[in-house]
Amino acid sequence: MSDIGSSSLDQTEGLKTQNDRLKQLGLDKKDFDFIIALAGNPNTGKSTVFNNLTGLHQHTGNWPGKTVTQATGSYEFKGYRYKVVDLPGTYSLLAISEDEEVARDFILFGGPDVTVIVVDATVLERNLNLALQVLEITNNVVVDLNLVDEAERHKIDVDHEYLSELLGVPVVPTSARYDKGMDELMLAIHKVATGETKCKPYRIKTESPMLGQALDTLAEKIETIYPQLLNARWIAMRLLDGDERIIQALRDDEFAMRDDSMLESHKG
Repeated sequence: MSDIGSSSLDQTEGLKTQNDRLKQLGLDKKDFDFIIALAGNPNTGKSTVFNNLTGLHQHTGNWPGKTVTQATGSYEFKGYRYKVVDLPGTYSLLAISEDEEVARDFILFGGPDVTVIVVDATVLERNLNLALQVLEITNNVVVDLNLVDEAERHKIDVDHEYLSELLGVPVVPTSARYDKGMDELMLAIHKVATGETKCKPYRIKTESPMLGQALDTLAEKIETIYPQLLNARWIAMRLLDGDERIIQALRDDEFAMRDDSMLESHKG
């Protein structure tokens, strides 16, 4: 088989694995080009961002086997069809609560093409904990610096361009309830989804030399089994922390479903 034919087959298989995993999560990528995950702390205006993006094109239900509400919607931009998954508002991805587990599992196993993190410009420091955790899991991130109108009223000025440099991902100021900055947000999502923007997310390394060596060793073994996994070191950290969900995911070979060749199919 030619290299082109082999590459096309790999892309098709990648899309199949993503579709299979999405169906297990009660979702379907059929008729859509990109899947967008919308994450954020409660009270950041995330639901307003979701409503602004998707309008009346929404559906609600429950996540499979959970009592947590699942909200999805859709929109079109520059000829592409986007499906938006509004994840439960959460302060952390350590999966202590059911909401946290749903949010983390979707970002980790659902393979969203872009994860949008909605943060409140008036209390940015409170929201960065979640943002940094998401950056540990996935490369394809856009930060929505929402409620900038409130920040201005409180005389808070956030340099979004500098913040973007620090985080290594696009940061877009918005005021979703007034429909400000939403076109810019959709453009940033589009550029990350299509590969036009290459993200280089900031990742914290504060562990001791001994722990760092253990993480590197374990991450190397994980990458040997799953060479296209973007977050092997984060997974290694969760394994050393005794995270039962991640341990079970390895036993069930769930990480094989997270095949990033699916992203390449959108870049030709």
